[in-house]
Amino acid sequence: MENMFITPMNLMQGIGGAAGTSEPFGTFGTTEKTEDAKKSLFGSIFGDMINNVKELEDDYMKKQYLLSTGQLDDPHTVPIAGAELQLSVDLLVQMRNKALEAYNSLISISM
Repeated sequence: MENMFITPMNLMQGIGGAAGTSEPFGTFGTTEKTEDAKKSLFGSIFGDMINNVKELEDDYMKKQYLLSTGQLDDPHTVPIAGAELQLSVDLLVQMRNKALEAYNSLISISM
C-alpha cells in the first residue's frame, strides 16, 4: 500500500470557516458565530472590491501623471490601467445591482 498512485483527498477550506468542523460540509444550524461569519464575508467581498477600485484608480492616476511629465518609459501601460479600472468599476456596479435584485426579491417573497 505504500506505492499508491492515488492520494487521499483533503477537505477544502469552506466559505465562512466551515472547514475544520467535525462534519464534512460544516454545521447546518444557525449560531451566532456562523451569522457573524456570513455578515463579515458579505461585507468583506464588497469592501475588497471597493479597495481594489481605489487601488486601481490610484495606479491609473499615477501612471497618467508620470506620462504627462515624461517620466513613464512605456506609455502603453496607461490605457491598460484605464481598462482595468473601467472593468473593476463595471464589476462593482454589477455586483451591487445583483445584490439589490436579490434583496428586492427576498423582500417581495416575504410579503
